[in-house]
Amino acid sequence: MTSPLVAEGAAVAAWRSVMLRVQQAAERSSSKPDRVRVVAVSKTKPISLIRQLYDAGHRCFGENYVQEIVEKAPQLPQDVEWHFIGHLQSNKVKTLLGGVPNLAMFESVDNPKIANHLDRMVSTLGRDPLKILVQVNTSGEESKSGVDPSNCVELAKHVKLSCPNLEFSGLMTIGMADYTSTPQNFQTLSNCRTEVCKALEIPEEQCELSMGMSGDFELAIEMGSTNVRIGSTIFGPREYPKKQE
Repeated sequence: MTSPLVAEGAAVAAWRSVMLRVQQAAERSSSKPDRVRVVAVSKTKPISLIRQLYDAGHRCFGENYVQEIVEKAPQLPQDVEWHFIGHLQSNKVKTLLGGVPNLAMFESVDNPKIANHLDRMVSTLGRDPLKILVQVNTSGEESKSGVDPSNCVELAKHVKLSCPNLEFSGLMTIGMADYTSTPQNFQTLSNCRTEVCKALEIPEEQCELSMGMSGDFELAIEMGSTNVRIGSTIFGPREYPKKQE
């Protein structure tokens, strides 16, 4: 069994490697490296491992489950920028927003109902407006959350015009697990951004694209991503508890 210190040292080394690859991909795409945010997705990983990356200088972390993020956030410094990535049930909105005062971005608004719940709860808690991304299902898989590309303008408009406590910040997608349709997924999201920015009359530079994970983040950056979500390449494989027989 690998000791925690060895694992933590490996995570920091992997993070440094990822940051260099991000910089190189950004340079290939003629975009500024500081315009690309790396979200270190730490689901199932212990606080000690996240703290090691924090001490090395990283500040942006992502979680997929409400229970995990509300347990971890209070144990880490307040200048961590937390991103929530994943489906959120309406009855967990208060738990998430109340438990993570430094939630910097909610990346997966996929219908007006969850947008409305978030908007009301931000107001109730007296928080600053919450940055959100509209999640688009670019692969057409029924198992994936996200609005159909043909409806992304309508949902973005709803957030921008009807949710004063939310700050529409861009679009997000999760490609297919085997990465086979990755370029098409990314191009679809880029096309959605063009349509959304035209409809909302905002410059494309103000509309982020969150696309790219461990297996395809370099291509994503080359195709315009400003936000990549990287978990296993930094932290190693997920460690889910074994089910008791």
